[in-house]
Amino acid sequence: MRRLILPALLLSTCAAAQAPAGPGLDPVAAVDPMIGTGGEGHTFPGATAPFGMVQLSPDTDVTCEIRTCYGHAAGYRYEDPTIQGFSHTHFSGAGHSDLGDILVMPQAGDAVKLDPGDPAQAGSGYRSRFDHASETARPGYYAVTLMGTGAGRGIAAELTAGTRVGVHRYRFPAGQAAHLLLDLRTSLYDYPGKILWSGLHLRADGTLTGFRETRGWAPGRKLFFAMRFSAPLTGHALIDRDPSIPYKGFQGPGRGTDARAEKLGKALEARLDFGVLDAPLEVKVALSGVDENAALANLDAEPGTFDAIRARTEAAWRQALSAVEIDAPEPMRRNVYTALYHALLAPSVWGDADGRYRGPDDQVHQAQGFTFRSTFSLWDTFRAEHPLLTLVQPPQVTADVVNSLVASQQHSPDGILPVWQFAGRETWTMIGYHAVPVIADAYLKGMRGFDAEAALAAMVASADHAAYGGLGDYIAHGYVPIDKEPEAASKTAEYAFDDWTIARMARAMGRREIAERFERRAGNWRNSFDSKTGWLRARLSSGAFRTPFDPTAINYGSDYTEGNAWQYSWFVPQDQAALFRVLGGDARAVAKLDAMFGYDNAKLDYSHAEDIAGLIGQYIHGNEPSHHVAYLYTYAGAPWRTQERLAQIVESQYKPAPDGLAGNDDLGQMSAWLVFTALGFYPVAPASNEYVIGRPFVRRAVLNLPDGKRFTVVAEGLSDANRYVGSVMLNGTPLERTFIRDAEIRAGGELRFTMQASPNRAWGTARSARPYSMSSARE
Repeated sequence: MRRLILPALLLSTCAAAQAPAGPGLDPVAAVDPMIGTGGEGHTFPGATAPFGMVQLSPDTDVTCEIRTCYGHAAGYRYEDPTIQGFSHTHFSGAGHSDLGDILVMPQAGDAVKLDPGDPAQAGSGYRSRFDHASETARPGYYAVTLMGTGAGRGIAAELTAGTRVGVHRYRFPAGQAAHLLLDLRTSLYDYPGKILWSGLHLRADGTLTGFRETRGWAPGRKLFFAMRFSAPLTGHALIDRDPSIPYKGFQGPGRGTDARAEKLGKALEARLDFGVLDAPLEVKVALSGVDENAALANLDAEPGTFDAIRARTEAAWRQALSAVEIDAPEPMRRNVYTALYHALLAPSVWGDADGRYRGPDDQVHQAQGFTFRSTFSLWDTFRAEHPLLTLVQPPQVTADVVNSLVASQQHSPDGILPVWQFAGRETWTMIGYHAVPVIADAYLKGMRGFDAEAALAAMVASADHAAYGGLGDYIAHGYVPIDKEPEAASKTAEYAFDDWTIARMARAMGRREIAERFERRAGNWRNSFDSKTGWLRARLSSGAFRTPFDPTAINYGSDYTEGNAWQYSWFVPQDQAALFRVLGGDARAVAKLDAMFGYDNAKLDYSHAEDIAGLIGQYIHGNEPSHHVAYLYTYAGAPWRTQERLAQIVESQYKPAPDGLAGNDDLGQMSAWLVFTALGFYPVAPASNEYVIGRPFVRRAVLNLPDGKRFTVVAEGLSDANRYVGSVMLNGTPLERTFIRDAEIRAGGELRFTMQASPNRAWGTARSARPYSMSSARE
């Protein structure tokens, strides 16, 4: 996912968290944060806690222009030879970007350079070369040796993080003076004028606080910080690179009056001097969206040295990763545990230790009974990321998510649920109102801890917001007209799915009138489906389908969103059975699926479409609209074909290497797909309370559910040769259906697969054995 549509965790130190989970290696040791840092994965290798507000990571190139920064969306790219510095905020796997806040870089010796320099030239400015051989990356910890030049050669840098703090530790060359450079000018996806205002404030006790306001992807974003050092300053300089422009920006509450020095402006830097040190320098930084005093309070809320915070965060990661015990060959085990790690990075904490947060109205609010979270890439994550969190995280995490979504809708000047939100601010990126399926899926699974009536009201308000994305015409005509709204075919299909999830939740709550209205809207996909050609297509206001039409064409702002007719013609998760009938029956649906995977792309040029990665014919695993498609053979009574396609996807799209993700991880969606698929089932239609059975890719896995129950998956006889499901047993009883219910997993028990070398063409083919479809619903 890339382009724009419009211009605490409390860290546990309990003894259980210290014990390795499952057979074999400690799950923390099995994670490789370098996976996805090359190719188009767009992940970062730095230190963060589960769902942490701080993502402290190296930035290897933030000098590119906005239109050429796609490969550096996470700040770090494995192929780069130099590090500019270590900043405190990053997205994991996004296609678009921002952040890279509060860049810190150590220097040694007498010559202190304040220019970031040319990334191609070692020693130019404060940029430093590095070698991957000196890097260490594991959950909650990152280390590298900066090669530098001259007397500054060989600074050893270590990073760790708590929920709202990041901690640096630097070992400087013996006998050389230690310096830190703090740069508030730099940003990911940078461009002139992005930094509106910033401030630095050195307090009497040596604590440095500050803020900056940016007009980036999320306009008007404000971030505050507080920074403390393990050694006293021997000197400092606060520098404004653009002093001709007077400060006019935000000076909200929390600015101190005990200043030793203060600087306000647009292009601020600080040089901090410590002299020759006889011990490593530790730098502790806390963030806040509220004000500088709140950042100070967050700093105090997580006490301890570098080693203490690293130990707490590693314990938290061990506990989080131990939700799944995995027995598999080492490459697959590493892939799956790293995928689980990536799935636990967002939605990140945005509320302070005292519960305050800055919302989408740019005002400070107080959370009551929940931790406010942000970083919602919902077009991506509603599919598998959020359903995964309901299984592997305590219910409070999902309650936090729902409460945060509803609070955002209530604070939003536009009155709708988040679309793509971070730091509490809306970006209006991508399409749909996909906070709706996240809330409905949670409610229907029995998750509570939020006001269901308020949640349903927020869902309905979002779905009825006529000014958003062609919804007025969609409500009036049953489809989005392409001559009035771009990407109309995609929007029609995605709105219809979201509407179905509203209907499901409303019916479960006894709200019959709402349920019936949105059940009717859930069938609107038919209004954009051309039964004569077999494609989902964009229609004009006149009712005619737009021509000319090419099902392989991918152009941003055209009929489809980051895809074409091949991908979007399958997006009816709520009623695949009805779609297959329109296509002419199961056999024709299977033939069309085969044609999709087997399409010869030799004459197609998708070089203009950055997110189109991981192609298998016209199946695009590197982008989300394709993620459910391999499971659709099962809806057509051919589950062995799903098993074949899943093997093809897993083997070609994932590997334990820096370029091991075929496309953007998109805040955990690519990774969540792998976790579910490796376990043997996948949530094709969130809010159905069913998972479609595919085939497992691990010998044994145990889900340690939040209430203490255990659900075990066993793949008897699994091997490269035995890649087909011969039979399935649930708790010792043969399972003839090709789906498993959420309640069956939460009850605990065992799902046992017997694997074999050839397809079992009898298992799971009966219509009664197939997964949920709205037109043949099982209640």
